[in-house]
Amino acid sequence: MERPLIAITVGDPAGIGPEIAAKALVDGDAIAAARCVVIGDRRVMERAIAFSGLDARIRPVERPADGDFRPGVVNLIDVANADPALFRMGEVAGLCGRAAYGYIERGVRLALAGEVAAVATAPINKEALRLGGVDFIGHTEIFGALTGTADPLTMFETRGLRVFFLSRHVSLREACDLVRKDRIIDCARRSLSMLRALGIADGTMAIAGLNPHSGERGMFGSEEIDEVEPAVAELRAEGLPIVGPIGADSVFHLARIGRFAAVLSLYHDQGHIATKTFDFERTVAVTGGMPILRTSVDHGTAMDIAGRGAASAVSMVEAIKVAARYAGGYSSR
Repeated sequence: MERPLIAITVGDPAGIGPEIAAKALVDGDAIAAARCVVIGDRRVMERAIAFSGLDARIRPVERPADGDFRPGVVNLIDVANADPALFRMGEVAGLCGRAAYGYIERGVRLALAGEVAAVATAPINKEALRLGGVDFIGHTEIFGALTGTADPLTMFETRGLRVFFLSRHVSLREACDLVRKDRIIDCARRSLSMLRALGIADGTMAIAGLNPHSGERGMFGSEEIDEVEPAVAELRAEGLPIVGPIGADSVFHLARIGRFAAVLSLYHDQGHIATKTFDFERTVAVTGGMPILRTSVDHGTAMDIAGRGAASAVSMVEAIKVAARYAGGYSSR
């Protein structure tokens, strides 16, 4: 069976994205999993290969299928939008934010046209996006807008542990206010649908508790009694494989050992801490509920080490491998 064709967007040119994209393409695991084409600026990629000391060469291509997918070949769609003379490595710049958006836009277009099976993204910088006049807070919102998806779902995966999120980039106070029955029901339904779209049809999803020990029957908060338990009851009445609330101090461990297929985390850090503590470098973000599949490293642009050749490509390799694993059977329906 032919390896799936994956587009890699290199993210912010001033960060570590170009470096880890190049390093991934000399990694045996990534090469064995997928045929990859990089979307970026040739001048930036040449510089990343040079300062990383990689035995790799760039092959410009117009279409992903035209690539030479042997080890050490960086098949590149050259967007030519980030002249290295106009920015400095490790410094936030609007030019780089606009460039990163351009790579994503091209990757989405290729995926929608069926020229690639998925898009794996390197990190972008939120401040650079803002300075560059890109009116989005991050990757998920950009992919949603470019694919016409109102509310894409984010799932974290690391070594079989899968975590969904009821809320993302809001304050903790607002996140607690968003723990409502209607939102839990909607998110749980869509999360189960995304699991099926990824080919994961079996297994139960657990909903984490919000308060310590899931509130201890109201002693430490009533959200579980008022919102979570009624949501679970309604979902189970529909025949959906849902349990909860289960205390957040144990539910992620239980999922890790195979008790649950996935966990619905009730706020951003609850699930982030669990997955990243388990294996920071191998935590991959998967964006679904869209007509295309996107995976991503789950770390930032690391401006403090950009340009030194010191960045680890482990998460980029994992993002490629996860994209390849799910791409063959992915359906947005």
